[in-house]
Amino acid sequence: MNLYQDRANGMSLKNITVTDQFWKRYRNLVKKQMIPYQWSVMNDNANIKITKEREDNRIPSEKSHAVANFLIAAGRQKGNHYGYVFQDTDVYKWLEAVAYTLKYAPDEDLQEVADQLIDLIADTQETDGYLVTYFMIEAPERKFKRLKQSHELYSMGHYIEAGVAYYEVTGNTKALSIARRMADCIDENFGPEEGKIHGYDGHPEIELALAKLYEATNEKRYLDLAQYFIIQRGKDPQFFDRQIEADGKDRDIIAGMEAFPLSYYQADKPVFDQEAAEGHAVRVVYLCTGMAHVARLTHNKKVLAACRRLWDNIVRKRMYITGGIGSTPIGESFTYDYDLPNDTMYCETCASVAMAFFARRMLENEPKGEYADILEKELFNSTISGVSLDGEHFFYVNPLEVSIEASRRDPGKSHVMYERQNWFGCACCPPNLARLIASIDQYIYTLDDEKQTIYAHQFIANRAQFDNDISIEQSSHFPWEGHIKFTIENPQRKHFKFAVRIPYWSAHHYTLHHSGGEISPESKNGFIYFDIHQEQFEIELNLDMRVHEIQANNRVKHDLDKVAIQRGPIVYCMEEADNPAPLSLYRIPNKPEFKYTYKPDLLEGVGTIEVEAERLEADPLDGPLYRDYRTYEWKPAHIHFIPYYAWINRQPGEMQVWVRKQL
Repeated sequence: MNLYQDRANGMSLKNITVTDQFWKRYRNLVKKQMIPYQWSVMNDNANIKITKEREDNRIPSEKSHAVANFLIAAGRQKGNHYGYVFQDTDVYKWLEAVAYTLKYAPDEDLQEVADQLIDLIADTQETDGYLVTYFMIEAPERKFKRLKQSHELYSMGHYIEAGVAYYEVTGNTKALSIARRMADCIDENFGPEEGKIHGYDGHPEIELALAKLYEATNEKRYLDLAQYFIIQRGKDPQFFDRQIEADGKDRDIIAGMEAFPLSYYQADKPVFDQEAAEGHAVRVVYLCTGMAHVARLTHNKKVLAACRRLWDNIVRKRMYITGGIGSTPIGESFTYDYDLPNDTMYCETCASVAMAFFARRMLENEPKGEYADILEKELFNSTISGVSLDGEHFFYVNPLEVSIEASRRDPGKSHVMYERQNWFGCACCPPNLARLIASIDQYIYTLDDEKQTIYAHQFIANRAQFDNDISIEQSSHFPWEGHIKFTIENPQRKHFKFAVRIPYWSAHHYTLHHSGGEISPESKNGFIYFDIHQEQFEIELNLDMRVHEIQANNRVKHDLDKVAIQRGPIVYCMEEADNPAPLSLYRIPNKPEFKYTYKPDLLEGVGTIEVEAERLEADPLDGPLYRDYRTYEWKPAHIHFIPYYAWINRQPGEMQVWVRKQL
């Protein structure tokens, strides 16, 4: 299955226009706020303060300097490289976001800026195709010599993604040529052949980038190289150590990274032997995304089986209710099954974006509703929580419980911010989120050419035009209302299947009406299938929009005797702006009566939930620290919930997702 086309069968989605009010606002935010703001920051023109994350003085925090690094490497400007070794990727992800934006909001001035950036990148690239500004400026003799830390293939992979996207939208052949030259450089230096490096980058990314480049060029050696990196990873656990020994043990590129085990890099064993998601969360899921994409393109069942195994471990044992992943700030990593603390968690925005990528690629391999369910969870919760409603403030970490005092005074929680920040020394998240939102049209439908099936798995209103003059209009006021309408126009009366997902949160309560008369749709793996041959066909789906109290597996000790509130795909939270702190003193009654209200003037328009509840009186500050046990006295209270993604857009304060439940 492929979103846009399959070269063998020719089935394709020719054009799609997002009409959804929720996502149009976010896409306009990308165009009008996020792209100009991020460009200003990366050119060091914005008057901002970059937070010293975790009070770690090793993290660059004076400026971005990302564009200046290219000017210096290209010989247009004098100076030294500033920032992380992978600083180039901020620019590349920004460029990719621009590409997708130009598709739905053409802008000659913006395209001219991007074209000039392409020219700069082309001028910077070396004759053999190599391009990583840190090594070009500071350490040309160390290229590909310390891959555990260097992020070289990671950085060039991000350009390859951007170059492909920019070429496909604008037709800029120089953008694609840069990408091909990069890939050719990598192919010249890496592979199983004698004389090449039999290794891989410490940060997976190149795998998914090469798969995209293969689809754009039909050059099979790019796909072969992507598969090589996947299969080679972990086969030689001493590879990194040998490189470090040769390069010099005391010459770290990123200080502190040598303390992490090989599992942090998914390099302790081959991917086929990895039973659980271990190490840095973004690395894991970028690798999985590349694996899933390559598995589809090569029909490699062994690689797909590894994807399924890691997917199951993440989703069933290591994922937060919002879709966040990575439960410790130490290495931004997974820890162990069911270890999901709410106030020390990491849940990097990039990790949630990566999970959306992974879910999309798994859907292309096999049409299972669970993949679309997780994609939906990511899109409506832990990705967009990473950006403020003004588009100019960001979260790197997305916690489920916040106390201002704890963030300020507990070193173990200093990574948990109670306000979104202007920018970061490691600024991977803001442009990553921009490119996801700008490309949201690519996440609504999936096509199965062999079975001639169109899968509608995300409820994002749109008008889509397919081959054979087939068009589909999806209309709704989702996620606030559960009425979804599909109008299918099929003037040539082609025979195909149309599949609609029934989300897990509505699986037991929904109604479905269609204009096909007496037919019984097939149901399989979370989808309802319709045989379409009529000139026009309408489907109306009404989903269960009741408020749900969600309970965690009782092995998650942090959530025992607590519930999370969810309505539709949206996870809700309590915020101090609406509920007097401490929030830990509230509890929901045994049989709550929730009241849902859509408030168009609150937080750019959100649905809110209220419930009559109970609250403990806080003990006096001068009271005893410990005392003999006595029964708590609960008093009537009122709880007001807002969507998790919208928290802290009004004033700093406490926040929590999980709330006590009266037993």
